[in-house]
Amino acid sequence: MRGLCEPKGGHDLDISCFHESEQSTALMSFLARGVPAMAGDSRNAMSKDMEIGGTARDPKKIPKQARDYIPIATDRTRLLAEGKKPRQRYMEKSGKCNVHHGNVQETYRYLSDLFTTLVDLKWRFNLLVFTMVYTITWLFFGFIWWLIAYIRGDLDHVGDQKWIPCVENLSGFVSAFLFSIETETTIGYGFRVITEKCPEGIILLLVQAILGSIVNAFMVGCMFVKISQPKKRAETLMFSNNAVISMRDEKLCLMFRVGDLRNSHIVEASIRAKLIKSRQTKEGEFIPLNQTDINVGFDTGDDRLFLVSPLIISHEINEKSPFWEMSRAQLDQEEFEVVVILEGMVEATGMTCQARSSYMDTEVLWGHRFTPVLTLEKGFYEVDYNTFHDTYETNTPSCCAKELAEMKREGRLLHYLPNPSLPGDCAELNIEAEQDVEGEPEGLSSSRETRGLV
Repeated sequence: MRGLCEPKGGHDLDISCFHESEQSTALMSFLARGVPAMAGDSRNAMSKDMEIGGTARDPKKIPKQARDYIPIATDRTRLLAEGKKPRQRYMEKSGKCNVHHGNVQETYRYLSDLFTTLVDLKWRFNLLVFTMVYTITWLFFGFIWWLIAYIRGDLDHVGDQKWIPCVENLSGFVSAFLFSIETETTIGYGFRVITEKCPEGIILLLVQAILGSIVNAFMVGCMFVKISQPKKRAETLMFSNNAVISMRDEKLCLMFRVGDLRNSHIVEASIRAKLIKSRQTKEGEFIPLNQTDINVGFDTGDDRLFLVSPLIISHEINEKSPFWEMSRAQLDQEEFEVVVILEGMVEATGMTCQARSSYMDTEVLWGHRFTPVLTLEKGFYEVDYNTFHDTYETNTPSCCAKELAEMKREGRLLHYLPNPSLPGDCAELNIEAEQDVEGEPEGLSSSRETRGLV
């Protein structure tokens, strides 16, 4: 059957002898053998037949690399949404941790630290608890005063001048409730008073006075701590939107900027940083969101800040750094988050304040520096916070710090100056030092002068 449909002497192909399901396959095979393309209407008709007889390719059969390939955006501040799948932040820019505690069985632990639990409540719940505690206390003791008057028969002798009640002018539950409020708040209107002929009333008066003082101290203390919490002070502490990696003193450094908007300073301010990244141990154990300390000057004292003007916090990428073997290409493939924590005492209240922020891997800009914000004016220094988050590109090697250190030890790396004409690849910094026994070869010094390197 198939042999009868082969073209004989010409280039025309009769597809009518094929089955409908085989027409598209026959046309593709015919064209693959180098038969010239048909012209005009014949080509359109063939395309139509191919669309009718052919089937669309299943996307699931396409290789995963081809399905997932999407061009990477050049602007990494857009979280590389086109190249990387969006990930959940461990900590928001505002400092809020995205961790929720679920399936807590031992809820009694919150009641064991009742004071802190009340302080941590939201304002609407805190005010509700504050109101309910006082109301319930007044109602409870008001009921006890009414019960004493009911048992002694004071309610049956209201208006009897010869009867000495426990509490004068107490004629019902409402008056007992008002007397409870007057007693606990020490208002003392002078209309309802306790008499000396009521020993149980005297004992209840002592109990209510003591318990009322405890309730006042507890609730007022909660409200005072709630109002004076230094969380709002952290709102005036700023962190740059992005972190940068560039050369500083001939070493690769990870840097970010912090600033304080208030004139009142943060006393004993200190800063630290953590790398949040999942890892697998040599034994095969997977540790999600593993925390690694990032040295931002702990050994040199640079982590203790005098935060009068914005400061650039620098982490030197050395052998002890988790970024030691990370190059620019590897940075685009990594998934991590850098959490920074600024702590200090509020100068006005003396309470400890903590401000937090974080930088995802997509918010770390390789080869950038921060724009200067401090200028000298007439008689003072001025900080321009309009450019606080701005960065600019600078000449930076694209290889990792480990490779830079190795080339420097081998004498193959020259000093890297911020010259725009120089390429940013480490291979361009590698100089074939063909030194003989006598010393430096001729032309090397002149090469250094020509390229502007020292």
